[in-house]
Amino acid sequence: MPNYSTTTAPFTIYPGDVAVAFNAESPAPPQSSIQFALPSFTGAQPENARTVAWQTSFAAAPTAVGVALQAADQDTDAAYAAIDSSTNVNGERRQVLVRARFLRARLLSQTGGGAITITIGA
Repeated sequence: MPNYSTTTAPFTIYPGDVAVAFNAESPAPPQSSIQFALPSFTGAQPENARTVAWQTSFAAAPTAVGVALQAADQDTDAAYAAIDSSTNVNGERRQVLVRARFLRARLLSQTGGGAITITIGA
């Protein structure tokens, strides 16, 4: 997938969709994925939040890794902040409550191992 870009409009992740932030890639850390938009949401969850699941997996387990799920209310690089992170070298699936309009994954560091895949589900 392409890197984060301010010139390309983000794809929207609707409830039930799964987006691929990195698809069996070997980006040079630190590297952000493309951004994804979340549609307006109203519901029973507190403060119009939604649960987002994200998953990391590797072609071969690295010795060390740092990955973050980042969110922003405005789609500008400086607006993104980490809302969850993973250092699990075996990969894992995590869930987090999100109150933002945009999401992206960021590979902070990786030592050894194979290509990384990160999916985000709304």
